[in-house]
Amino acid sequence: MFASKAVARQHFLTARNARPAEDLLPGARSLPLLQSAQRIALYVSMGAEPQTGALIDWLLASGREVLLPILYADNDLGWGVAPGAADLVPGRLGLSEPRADLGPLAISTAQLVLCPAVAVARDGVRLGRGGGSYDRALTRVTPGTPIWAAVYDSEVVDALPSDPHDHLVHAALTPRGLVPVG
Repeated sequence: MFASKAVARQHFLTARNARPAEDLLPGARSLPLLQSAQRIALYVSMGAEPQTGALIDWLLASGREVLLPILYADNDLGWGVAPGAADLVPGRLGLSEPRADLGPLAISTAQLVLCPAVAVARDGVRLGRGGGSYDRALTRVTPGTPIWAAVYDSEVVDALPSDPHDHLVHAALTPRGLVPVG
């Protein structure tokens, strides 16, 4: 067990930055829920994160609607419908975002939510980057909607430090497939 979230976050980010980025699409393409959900909340990956670009393109090409986050000044998240990747605009902290904001409650209309994570524990604890954006946004997800965290296989671990405000996830999506947790 890690002594704190900060220690765990540093450990996983250091390891992640030392590895080549991998795409999530190979592990996701055959998953029934990704084939049937019509509206999926996702995010645009950055740097060494598990890559979401091909997954977003595949979902859009197959007629699904993809919601992407818009980071507000208070670190809360609004959501916009994904256009083509060329139509995204620069957002805060170097993020790529849709132009039109549907507001923070738009995530409640998603049939599947795929959020970023630094690591995921087998009990469903998700370790993010520490800003609290997704913990707030995930409270708005309609109960019963699956929430998956995108990580690498080595980032699915037995235990992580957690706080009462942390929102649990149902599975970890890795480049090799889905790992149920929780």
